[in-house]
Amino acid sequence: MKRGILTIGIIAVVVGLIAWILINNKKENEARTAIVADESGAIVVKTAVAEKQGLQLDFSVNGNFAAKQDLDLLAETNGRVTQLMVDEGDRVRKGQTLIKIDPEYANLDLQQAEAAYQKAKTDMERYQSSYETGGVTRAQLDEVALNLRNTETMVQQAKRRVQDAYIKSPISGVVNSRNIEQGAYVTPSTLLFNIVDISALELNVTVNESQVANIKTGDRVKITTTTFPDKEFSGVVTFIAPKADATLNYPVKIEVVNPEANTVRAGMYATANFDFPEQAPQITIPRSSFVGGVSSNQIYVLGKDTTAQLKDVVAGRIMGEQVEIVSGLNEGETVITSGQINLVNGTKVSPQS
Repeated sequence: MKRGILTIGIIAVVVGLIAWILINNKKENEARTAIVADESGAIVVKTAVAEKQGLQLDFSVNGNFAAKQDLDLLAETNGRVTQLMVDEGDRVRKGQTLIKIDPEYANLDLQQAEAAYQKAKTDMERYQSSYETGGVTRAQLDEVALNLRNTETMVQQAKRRVQDAYIKSPISGVVNSRNIEQGAYVTPSTLLFNIVDISALELNVTVNESQVANIKTGDRVKITTTTFPDKEFSGVVTFIAPKADATLNYPVKIEVVNPEANTVRAGMYATANFDFPEQAPQITIPRSSFVGGVSSNQIYVLGKDTTAQLKDVVAGRIMGEQVEIVSGLNEGETVITSGQINLVNGTKVSPQS
């Protein structure tokens, strides 16, 4: 009996505690929502006046320099390195021989291919003569002709292998790293050198959707670096990505001609400064004025009878927290910048500064 009375008592206490929490939460919610309306029942909102302002389109973005040409040079044939002609830090010219690989096996292959070609050529002459006198069939002649073409291809391939024994630089630049030693045996795709050309560099940056709308390829850009604070470099926009990356920004490449002595190096940090002509003043309003976001093209304006009037506008460029209005709004009109979630067209409002 006592246990039952104790259980009933505990349940009563729990129910009472829950009821107290619910009543307290109701009072807190009523206190929060009380700020939405004043004593007259009008919805409290914040407002701003639509004004014409000069648009500031200039912006700066940071990025890193990359070599315009950065090449990993690979071997294309088998053999042992017999001569290593350059080292790290050496400047090389396009077409300059960098490595010599023992051409003995390549020369033997060439000799064998040339001998096979000469034999096939002789066979072709003999079969051609026999075919004209009816000694062989057309099918036999065609087979000999095919063999002649195959051996000719083998000769061309063998000559290419001999040429590949003398590895030449495909670009002009500086040997950034050497990955081979003299005497080492290499196979096709063995990494030999990394060669970079920093006579021209690319500054890689990303810009947002409002910034990318104002730039185009060919635009000149001022470049500054913390490494050389007293110098200013000039660049040209050479590439603008046609679609955004995973961060919803657009990759942009700016080509910069390196000054004498290759002052700037790949990997250095820099700032691209985009400058634009002064723009004519345009009507702008706070970004927060839009119902559900700028893309909705809808705002509330303050009517003469202190009511919220829903209005369709055409938004233009976005400059930070300000948005250009192309049409649908007159200078001097008052727009509602907060509290729109509580509004419908014609709602009585109480503007607050």
